[in-house]
Amino acid sequence: MMLSFWERESLSKYNYIIIGGGIVGCSTAYHLKRKYPKADIAIVERGIFPSGASSKNAGFACFGSITELVDDRKGLSENEQVALVEKRWKGLQLLQNILGNKNIGLEENGGFELIRKAELPALEYIDHYNSLLKGIFKKDVYSLDSSLINNFGFNKDELETIVVNSFEGQINTGEMIKSWWSACSELGIKFFTASEVEEINEHDHHVSLKCKTSFDSIDLIAEKVAICTNAFAHKWLKEEDINPGRGMVMISKPIEDLKFKGVFHYDEGYFYFRNVGNRVLIGGGRNLDKETENTTSFGINPKIKSSILDDLNNLILPNQNFTIDMEWSGIMAFGRNKSPIIKKTSDRIAVGVRLGGMGVAIGTQVGEELHHLLAD
Repeated sequence: MMLSFWERESLSKYNYIIIGGGIVGCSTAYHLKRKYPKADIAIVERGIFPSGASSKNAGFACFGSITELVDDRKGLSENEQVALVEKRWKGLQLLQNILGNKNIGLEENGGFELIRKAELPALEYIDHYNSLLKGIFKKDVYSLDSSLINNFGFNKDELETIVVNSFEGQINTGEMIKSWWSACSELGIKFFTASEVEEINEHDHHVSLKCKTSFDSIDLIAEKVAICTNAFAHKWLKEEDINPGRGMVMISKPIEDLKFKGVFHYDEGYFYFRNVGNRVLIGGGRNLDKETENTTSFGINPKIKSSILDDLNNLILPNQNFTIDMEWSGIMAFGRNKSPIIKKTSDRIAVGVRLGGMGVAIGTQVGEELHHLLAD
């Protein structure tokens, strides 16, 4: 497309361009604009809504179940584990401080993990992790309460006990993204949605981005660029350890007299569910078919869907009628360990990606750290 003089001079040149309009992208742009109020900053998002998982996630304000932490011992030292939990916790606090609890629909109903016989060995580590994490939380994080199995209406024949974590909560993912976009817009940050970056070319004094829409293709110019596209960043970062992981989510229609509130995990955190009012939202299960779910294509895996429905019928809502209202998928990013990649790849380009399925918890913190790299 041919640009006018006005478009070239005033609409296509920026101090900073952020690729990706999800949590990390918004946080990066927000912190840059707060640091440099006069800077021209734009966010380029390939979808109408964020394309990865920022507006598709389950809305868990969580930082790690006990079985997940025990499993992570295979790839992380204890110091690395504590640092990662602290990053997730600080990220949640930062998200709340910037947007406000009301604007993200925060509910502090607690976090819970369902323990079956296979997970019982992990409980031996509860005292150990309570001691490790006391420096962050100042009191014990994990405790056991088997009476909740009955109180919540779960199948008592399937479960041994429940781990309780009073520090976790749940948010309204849609309101969170709407609030991020509002906060950025109020600061004067420009959004280009439905605009896919096809090329990134770094020059001596600027970076050019070839952006394509359904209507046209134009070049945007920036002094510096941040790549905040999580799993989709592999397009530009082929040497990095970034593997996509698709996650499916379903939500029921309202259920009369739903007995539980809070966020719940089971099977080492691979499966998760929560209440949304009196609906049940449930998702996960990529461990059942990791090879198929290692994709950036959206879709529903019938094997995983069948397993989730079976768990709803037999474990979570036994002897209760329910109807599924909606189903969808989001794309996350994983690596050999769960620490995010936050670094400069050149003088003018920095990246904040691979959130390990914990975007709600660490996305805001990753953006805050990333903006320092761009500001240097």
